[in-house]
Amino acid sequence: MDKKYHDFDDARLRDLKARHCGYRFCPRCARPLAAATIDGVSRLACPDSACGFVFYQNPIPAAGGIVVEDDRVLLVRRAHPPMVDWWCFPAGFMEWGEHPAQTAVREVAEETGLIVRLTGFFEVYSGTDDPRVNAVLLLYLAERIGGALRPADDAAEARFFSFDDLPDRIAFESHRQALADYDRRVRRR
Repeated sequence: MDKKYHDFDDARLRDLKARHCGYRFCPRCARPLAAATIDGVSRLACPDSACGFVFYQNPIPAAGGIVVEDDRVLLVRRAHPPMVDWWCFPAGFMEWGEHPAQTAVREVAEETGLIVRLTGFFEVYSGTDDPRVNAVLLLYLAERIGGALRPADDAAEARFFSFDDLPDRIAFESHRQALADYDRRVRRR
């Protein structure tokens, strides 16, 4: 297993996330941050009023693709924590300067080997069950235009599943909700 994943500790990461991701010092002036109630929310802030830094622990944007062929949906089996061996849509965190649509196309290609064209925006979801971060997941509808199905990057396996025979272990609540929404809004309309 890669060293960066070797010491993954779900409980430690959840604790770190709950403690402002480990921030302790002001990134502007290096003073120790202090708890403060700002806008009715407990936040970390620099006690130096001349500095004024406030740590806003915001969600991380992520995007992915819903690829359906012959009424079968493409899912990937996670190769790395959290939730190793659980299934999810090919999706991931946005890179700096990247549009969510670019992220979705890139993530599908990186994890499945498929080249896709986005056919529409599906939905946005908020995810809080990842021990590393809270995420805002933007999912796009996509169709294959090239490539060959092969798992890579963060995926140990990539394959299409019938909606009537989905794996039991879907990794994130937002992905479970999106599967249910797609079934209700697209397949059964």
